[in-house]
Amino acid sequence: MRGAPLYVYHARQDNPKKCSARRMRKFGLVQMYETPERLPSGTLLLDPTAPKAISPADIKLAGRGIVVLDCTWEEVERVFPLLESKHMHGRALPYLLAANPVNYGRPFRLNSAEAFVAALYILGFKDQALEISGKFNWGETFLTLNYEPLKAYSEAKDSASVVRIQQDFMP
Repeated sequence: MRGAPLYVYHARQDNPKKCSARRMRKFGLVQMYETPERLPSGTLLLDPTAPKAISPADIKLAGRGIVVLDCTWEEVERVFPLLESKHMHGRALPYLLAANPVNYGRPFRLNSAEAFVAALYILGFKDQALEISGKFNWGETFLTLNYEPLKAYSEAKDSASVVRIQQDFMP
């Protein structure tokens, strides 16, 4: 499988030296936007508040692209209303542990690159997930740390199955 187009809304609220989104852009792996209105419509939006979890059933939606918001929670609350007209399909990532140096071992605290890697792996775009993870010194650790859950999520039938499966991995 070819993969999915990747998009980032980047609000410039982070340390540029630690920003995984900027690093992905440097390698030509994502398109970055500094205004949310320019993000493409009909895409899959990684949204931790979404009622549905991402699953392999979302592969067709991913064909339009996957969007990550790289900003503070305060900015997310400001941006969400602006995205309503974009008809994006919000999906939450299931339980996974961060491997980045800032949040190592903390559940649900993934940086932008980890979020893309997880989404792509779950959707079945494993080569694209490996390409991104390979650009970070913690990338292999992320995949190793989350190997069993990522494998299980990628074999799930739908969102409800992913939500049930994640219970097996939560403490």
